[in-house]
Amino acid sequence: MQLVTPTLATVLTPTPTPVVTYYDVSTGERVELSGVTLANWVAKVANLLVDELDAERGTRIRIGLPSHWLRTVWLLGAWRIGAVVTDHDAQIGLSGPELEADEPVRLAASLRPLGGRFPTEPAGFLDTAIHVPSSPDVFVDLDPPTPDDVALDLDGRTTTHAGLLAAAPLTDRVVREPQSLAHDAADLVAALAGGGSLVIVAGAEPADLDRIAQQEHARLDDRRR
Repeated sequence: MQLVTPTLATVLTPTPTPVVTYYDVSTGERVELSGVTLANWVAKVANLLVDELDAERGTRIRIGLPSHWLRTVWLLGAWRIGAVVTDHDAQIGLSGPELEADEPVRLAASLRPLGGRFPTEPAGFLDTAIHVPSSPDVFVDLDPPTPDDVALDLDGRTTTHAGLLAAAPLTDRVVREPQSLAHDAADLVAALAGGGSLVIVAGAEPADLDRIAQQEHARLDDRRR
């Protein structure tokens, strides 16, 4: 039997256990994504990118979102098709509600609770809350990435699929405050590779972090990035 070398297109397992839990203390929002739910979102993003936006392996995508559950969805959606997540020279740009993008293809996420839409689809942008849910939830790889394909091109540094997967896996449940895209990407891959789980908490004071860590039975990590 031929062994399949893992890539970031195959590292997500559709398990019923939580992979990403997101809190926004300022709004009271809590979103939990199991492996099954996350895989469904990722397939929809991948289908939108390929079927509607003509993206393919090697397409450069800028994800201009803060630490948020949607950031994890779009990271995995990009990697699912073999796209490069970058901060420059992108063909497709994803913006948050500030609508800052100058790429040829422009998407925007309102970041409203539960993935809500903009009141009106912004001129010149595709509202992800409209176009992602209507995409098919099964994605068929026609040109899957290889371990040597570039997954990240951020801050002047490139990292391949194999490079991200070579880092130490995360085997437990850990609380994270908002951090850089590169760090979120590394944490996400580590959690998927090790069967761990991320609790991303935005807008928190130290007491909030303690409370949420206890509620979520998670380890409170004191890193500051």
